[in-house]
Amino acid sequence: TGDVDVLGERRALVSAVARGETEVLHIPASELNQVLSEQPVLGDKILNAFIARRELMMQAGFAGLRVIGSETSRHTFQLCEFLARNQVPFTWLKVEDDPAIGALLQDLGVTVDDMPVVAYGDRPLLRRPSLRDLAEQVGLRSPLHAATYDLVIIGAGPAGLAAAVYGSSEGLQTLVLDGSAPGGQAGTSTKIENYLGFPTGITGAELMGRAVLQAQKFGAQFSTPTQVAALDLSGPLPVVRIDGGETARARCVLIATGAEYRRLDVPGRQQFDGLGVYYAATQTELVACEQSDVIVVGAGNSAGQAIMYLRGHTRQVTVLVRNGSLRDSMSSYLAERIEAAENVEVLYHTVVRRILGDERAEAVEIENTQTGERRTLPTAALFSFIGAVPCTDWLPPEIETDRNGFICTGREVAESPNWKLKRRPFAMETTCPGVFAAGDVRVGSTKRVSSAVGEGAMAIKYIHEYLALPQPENLIV
Repeated sequence: TGDVDVLGERRALVSAVARGETEVLHIPASELNQVLSEQPVLGDKILNAFIARRELMMQAGFAGLRVIGSETSRHTFQLCEFLARNQVPFTWLKVEDDPAIGALLQDLGVTVDDMPVVAYGDRPLLRRPSLRDLAEQVGLRSPLHAATYDLVIIGAGPAGLAAAVYGSSEGLQTLVLDGSAPGGQAGTSTKIENYLGFPTGITGAELMGRAVLQAQKFGAQFSTPTQVAALDLSGPLPVVRIDGGETARARCVLIATGAEYRRLDVPGRQQFDGLGVYYAATQTELVACEQSDVIVVGAGNSAGQAIMYLRGHTRQVTVLVRNGSLRDSMSSYLAERIEAAENVEVLYHTVVRRILGDERAEAVEIENTQTGERRTLPTAALFSFIGAVPCTDWLPPEIETDRNGFICTGREVAESPNWKLKRRPFAMETTCPGVFAAGDVRVGSTKRVSSAVGEGAMAIKYIHEYLALPQPENLIV
C-alpha cells in the first residue's frame, strides 16, 4: 500500500482497513530503497503502483489537506503555493465562498486571528502555521540521517536534482536542501516543449517531480523548507549551517541555488506580492484571476510559457515588453504562438510605473517609453518575469563571485589570486576546494533547463575526481 510519499518518508495521506484473515509483509520506509535496489523487477512494479495510486487518487477528486482562509490573505496564499509546489494534495476553502465555513470555524472556536487554518485528517487544527510547521506536519522536513554526508546539495532546481540522481545512484550519501520546494523556477513552468525526449511537452512540476522520485529511489534525502544560513569553511570539512541550529557536515558541497526573478521596483509592488502580483503562473495563482484580464511583464521563455497557459484560462492577456521585439530573448516557437493568439495583446516599449488597489491589486499604471504616454489598465493579476538575480547573498567571502553575484568556477578560479592550491581547479569548482557550483548560479551558465541538468550531472564527475585525490593535492601551498 502507499504511494510516492513513502519514498520521501512523508506522512501517509490515506489509511486502510483489513477485513478477515490478513497476512501483512511490513517493509519500513527506511528499508524500501534496499528492496528497490536489490530487486529491480519488483522495484519497478512498486514504483509504478505508487505513481498510479497518486494519479488515480487525484483524478478521483481527493481533497487532501484543507487550507481554510481568505482570498485576500497573503499568508493563506503562501501556504497554498508551498503545498502545490511540494506536490502535497490540498483543497483551498475560501471563507468568502461559503458562509457555512465561517459557521463551522466558529463552532470549533477558531477566530479571525487564528486564520488561516489547516485541517489534516484527525490531527489537531493548525492555526496560522508557519511554512516550517506545515512542512513538519506533512513530513517534508525530516531529521538529518548522517554525521557526515559525502555530498550536500544546496538548492533543488534542475541542476541540484540532476546531481542528486547521479550522486545517489553512484553511491554518494546525498542530502538535498531547499528553501522552498524542489524544482526551482523550472518547477513552475506550465509546459516545457524544448526538453529532449518530450515531443508533446511536459509541465515543470511533473518533470521535477519525477526527478525527485528518481533521486529518492536511489536513497537521496530531501529536506524542505530548509533555509541555509551559512557555509562554514573554517574546518577540515565544509559545514552547512541551517536556520534553527541544525548543521550538516560534508565531504563535498554543490551550490545549485539558481536565481530568482527580479522584483519590480515600483510603488505598490511590495504591498501586493501574493495578492495580485505573482512570479509563477500555475493553478494556485489562477484562483484569483480565472476568466479575468491579466498582465504579464517580460519577454523570456518563462514569460512566454506563462502567457500561453494564461491565455487558455483568462479573458485577456496584456504583455508588457521593454524593448521592441519578443524574439530577442524568447524561443521563436513561443513568440509565433503569442503573436497569433487572439486574446493576447503585446505592448512594446512599455513598462510598469505603479500598481494600484485596496486589499488586492486592481490596476496597473503603464508608460510607453518612446512617447511618454501613461495610462491605467484594470487587471486581476500581474505576473512578473523580468530577469533573474543569483541567490548568493548568503555565501562566505571565501567563495568568489562576479560583480553580478554569479559564482566563479573553473577557468575563472584558476586565474584568481584566491585559488591557493598548486593543482588546477576542476571545471565546476569554486575558489574553495571541494565546493562546486552548477546551474543558473554559475558564471557563464546557459539559462535553460537542459543545460542545468547537464551541469548537475557533470558536477558529480568532478566531485568523484576530487574525492579520489590524495590529500596532499588539496593542501594550500
